[in-house]
Amino acid sequence: MSSTSDQFDDVVLRHTQDAHRLARWLIGDNDADDVVQEALLRAFRYFPTFSGTNGRGWLLTIVRNTARGWYARKRRSVADEFDEELHSTDQWAPDPEALLLRADAIMSIEHAINNLPERFRELLVMRELEELSYQQMADVLRVPIGTVMSGLSRARRTLRRALSLDPGHQSHPAAP
Repeated sequence: MSSTSDQFDDVVLRHTQDAHRLARWLIGDNDADDVVQEALLRAFRYFPTFSGTNGRGWLLTIVRNTARGWYARKRRSVADEFDEELHSTDQWAPDPEALLLRADAIMSIEHAINNLPERFRELLVMRELEELSYQQMADVLRVPIGTVMSGLSRARRTLRRALSLDPGHQSHPAAP
């Protein structure tokens, strides 16, 4: 008979990469490792109470809840410090124009996603990046599947508008 630790490895730890991706999208690269570590500790602590078959969904729920708490604590803390590694020019390859255009597009998308309301950001990350099914998302969020579907539709529409990809939407600067 396998130990609780072996069962935890088989059911939960194999989804650690998914947990990292979700955490990075929810709170950013700088704190994602800490959030995932905290979530894994919680998951291990409460693993004896796990009775489901979807270890991935269970872990992502814990990551989501941990990220929310982390984000709330961070908002109350001092402003982020300058990240020298992020703004370093040493990372550029020989074709700076192409890299600059690509980086600009990536930054625009990340900026648009990060500025979405939290519930929209969560829905998009879970569906488009983590590739959860609507039912899995409903289970993680503990809402009806119809709520997931309508919320995801609104999230996509809001993201398109933020990126000015919606032909019926004209971009206007936000009021202060």
